[in-house]
Formats: sequence, structure tokens, C-alpha cells
Amino acid sequence: MAEFSGKVAIVAGGALGSGRAAARKLAREGASVVICSDREEQVEEAVAELREEGLEVRGVRADVSSSADIKRLVGFAAETYGGVDVLVNSAGVQHYGTVVETEEEVWDEVLDVNLKGIYLASRHTIPEMKKRGGGAIVNLSSVQAFASQTGVAAYTASKGGINALTRAMALDHAGENVRVNAVCPASVDTPMLRWSADLFRGDKSVEETVEASGTMHPLGRVARPAEVAEVIAFLASPRASFVTGGDYKVDGGMLAALGVRLPE
Repeated sequence: MAEFSGKVAIVAGGALGSGRAAARKLAREGASVVICSDREEQVEEAVAELREEGLEVRGVRADVSSSADIKRLVGFAAETYGGVDVLVNSAGVQHYGTVVETEEEVWDEVLDVNLKGIYLASRHTIPEMKKRGGGAIVNLSSVQAFASQTGVAAYTASKGGINALTRAMALDHAGENVRVNAVCPASVDTPMLRWSADLFRGDKSVEETVEASGTMHPLGRVARPAEVAEVIAFLASPRASFVTGGDYKVDGGMLAALGVRLPE
């Protein structure tokens, strides 16, 4: 029997990148999946692709920073499939800049999508999970929750907040059998990474820039979305039944390395 047979999952931000890979993985393992994005065309394209694969996936246009939208998303999942067992919070945006360079509206956008979105989705989903006897929440964070590059003040602040919120939620809802964990990737070959590569590629192509970023990881490449999805699915599954409050690196060894090298 498929691992998620009879389960219902919401993947916020499930139209692109690691979110779409997570939706695909959960659905292939038997879950009924509802994805969302704030862009209708992205939802439609992702749902069409996944349903062509024979997967039970539906989509809702929803802005994760809107309480009304998230309430409607969770209500749709519960009404359509009878409840919610799994929540994957994978919606995210990236902007570059120091605190001096980052305009207030940009700061608010990053924190609203990356952090407030998790609060809202969890706030509306946990009551539905309690009706089913519990559930699992997986938040998509980043290695930048642990260490930062320059010029990403809002982004790294949001990711640090995700890890802290993950711990708080895990403690608050352990008695309700709701487990909460975070997955912290390094570079993943997603539209967001390619957007970033295009910004900083200089004379190189986007493909060359993505490949070059892979050299920053000891494994010598960037991650594939499906590799992140495998860890998300594990943490959402019964195999991780005693795992909560954790943050798990999927970083190709990036954070294991020091910047110090012995002379050759």
C-alpha cells in the first residue's frame, strides 16, 4: 500500500520548484494533494501536468500572506477530501539587499510570504489535523537559517524565523500529535535559483552560472527538487513518527565545510 494512501496534503507554494516536487512525491505515494500559488496560470499548469501523470492533485489560487485566501484553501481541501493530514509550507520569495538597501515594502513582502505564510497556513490547518487525530507539518527553510551570505537581509531573517517558529509549533502541538519539522536546502535547481542566476550571470549563461554555484557544495552540484521532496515526504510520513522540532539540512555538505583550507 502506498505510504500516504488515504491521506490529504496541502502544499502551499506547490506550483513550482521543490513545492511541485513535494506535491508529486506525496501524490505518487497515494495522497490527495491540494496545491496553491498566488498566480492562477501557475496553478493550472502544475495541476494539468500532475493530473496527466494520473495523480490526484487539485489547485487553488491563494496568496499565502492572506488569511482569507488561506482559510479558503484549507476549507477547500477539507470539504473536497474530508480533512487534512499533511501541510507542506514551501511558498517563498527572494530579494537581495542589505537592511539599508531593502525598501520597507520589500522587507514586508519577504517576511509576509516566507514567514507569515507559514503562521497562517498552520493556524488554519492544525484544527483540521486535530479532527483526524494529528498530522505533520513540514516547513521549507534554508541553509541561510544557519549562516548567511551578504546582501540577503530580509531573506535570511525570514529563514531564521522559520526554524524558530518550527520549534515553537512542535512544542505547542506535540500533545495534539501534530509533528512540525523544517527542511533546509542549499542551492536547488528551481525557477528561483535560475532567476537569481540570471541576475548575477554577467557574461555567462544561466546554465553556466547554475553549474558554477554547484561548486560551492562539496558534492559539486546543486540539488534537484526531487531530492528535497524525498526528505519532505519522509518527515511527513509515519516513518518519522518520533521526529518533531527538527531542522534538517539538504545542502550537499555546504554547512559541513569551513572556509579555511590547508596550503597545498
